[in-house]
Amino acid sequence: MDHVGIVVEDLTAAVEFFVELGLEPQGGGLVEGDWVGRVIGLDEVRAEIAMLGPADGQARIELVKFHSPPSEAADRQMPSNAPGIRHVTFRVDDLDTTVAGLRARGFELVGEIEQYEDSFRLCYVRGPEGILVELAQAL
Repeated sequence: MDHVGIVVEDLTAAVEFFVELGLEPQGGGLVEGDWVGRVIGLDEVRAEIAMLGPADGQARIELVKFHSPPSEAADRQMPSNAPGIRHVTFRVDDLDTTVAGLRARGFELVGEIEQYEDSFRLCYVRGPEGILVELAQAL
């Protein structure tokens, strides 16, 4: 996998959230023009993107803020079982420290921290704009 794209309204807040989870900015900028529209099936596309990824260079996240065309409002509090891509999972070394850092920035757990057998401690956090992130600490 190369990357996952996430559309956001507040690019700065989304970048800060994923940096808090350990990703590093890896470039970005403005994309616009007919070629973009032909790829994604929209007219008059003008968007700002930010690429973020882990230091090891594996699968990245592309955050996209569309300036045009306008989009319809979306339900940002979709439940975890709604159809479509619903969450991205990050392995973390210390789940409690990661959650504390996110809470200090105003983010809260969706449910609770739970342990799955003897393999993982897990939880969901709702990030900016309703983005669901699962955090997984291997045991």
